[in-house]
Amino acid sequence: MSSQNKLEIVVKAAASKRANNIVALNVRKVSLMSDYFVIMDANSNRQVKSIADEIVDQAEENRFEVQQVEGKDTAKWILVDLGDVIVHVFQSDEREYYNLEKLWSDAPSVNIDEWTK
Repeated sequence: MSSQNKLEIVVKAAASKRANNIVALNVRKVSLMSDYFVIMDANSNRQVKSIADEIVDQAEENRFEVQQVEGKDTAKWILVDLGDVIVHVFQSDEREYYNLEKLWSDAPSVNIDEWTK
């Protein structure tokens, strides 16, 4: 499965659990870690966990490997490593503090509008 297909599945899974402000960055040319970073936030640790769980469930259902999940204990920032797609699910205040979009500002945004409707 292509990384763009994985990206679509991740975005749709997050949107289905009402993730806020979903942003996808194409980091192919600025990082060796992955092809895409997906960043989003939620209003509570319960919602952060729910979003991350749905992303993991959809990844497994679509038969792509979940390499690692970090941060589920506190659920302030959960990182889901899917290899060529890395997902960051934040509580809103944590997202503002870490400001990954600024850190990775050299990476172009991916238009995900049609996947979040």
